[in-house]
Amino acid sequence: MTHSIIFDTDPGVDDAQAIAIALRHPEVDLLGMTTTYGNVDVETATHNALLLAELAGRKIPVAQGAAAPLIKPRHAPPAHIHGANGLGNITLPTVSGRAESRCAAQFIVDTVNERPGEVTLVAVGPLGNLAAALQLDPTLVDKVKGVVVMGGSIREGGNVTPVAEANMFNDPDAAARVLTAGWPLTLVGLDVTHRCVLTPAHMARIEGGQGELGRVLAGSYAFYRDFYQSALGIDGCCPHDSCALAWLLRPELFTTSRGHLSVVTEGDAEGQTLFAPEGRDFIEDRWSRTPLVDVCLGVEGQTVSDWIAEVLA
Repeated sequence: MTHSIIFDTDPGVDDAQAIAIALRHPEVDLLGMTTTYGNVDVETATHNALLLAELAGRKIPVAQGAAAPLIKPRHAPPAHIHGANGLGNITLPTVSGRAESRCAAQFIVDTVNERPGEVTLVAVGPLGNLAAALQLDPTLVDKVKGVVVMGGSIREGGNVTPVAEANMFNDPDAAARVLTAGWPLTLVGLDVTHRCVLTPAHMARIEGGQGELGRVLAGSYAFYRDFYQSALGIDGCCPHDSCALAWLLRPELFTTSRGHLSVVTEGDAEGQTLFAPEGRDFIEDRWSRTPLVDVCLGVEGQTVSDWIAEVLA
């Protein structure tokens, strides 16, 4: 089964790993990449998306998108996690390609309308591009095959605040629109991505199997690994964004629950994702008013990590 996808991304070390999977896996038809600020500014994100495709020997359309949140002020990119260039501050080759003249939102709208019922949107950064596409064409909710969002946290707690995951916190207003739009959506959050660890042994296999792209993946991984050793005490990294593709391609490795999602948009809990399981009664019905979606709550973490290495090796 082939999945035709648009990959919405802010590369980013773990984005780069996921992009490599999308470029290589035989069941992925990568129709294009749309870029957003997040791990880096949007210009750097676009540069990195173009570069990674070129290193893989592929010519993939890249459309530049959101440079800032819909409403809130933008926070500085987390250079201590991904490096100032998003790829661990390693020296990068020159890019020859250029971005599309269309913006990311228009690219999404055009592509989905050209292939109704066929396109899955896989979003692994802040969700401004998807929110903007919905504003351009609200009928997208009935035309996409599916939407997979890497972000949020149901039980795990946050990674940039006590309760919020980074993509949700970076643009909670966009996230609130996207997660409650009514399209077929699955959330792949910290509840599962924190159960997966890409080890140095995994990366050695990846580096050996990916040529020049493998050298960039390994070099950026070293920087990312240092962060995870200091922050979480693990020897490796959590391959957050690759988990979104793992769910799409190997859903049997995940446990999901169906229910209602919402996002807190202001205050100390800004960016927190709230999940009300389907059919559960609470003291008021306000938490169950949003459309039903699926959220990932469990995963075979070792198997997913091994699968990532196997695909890229």
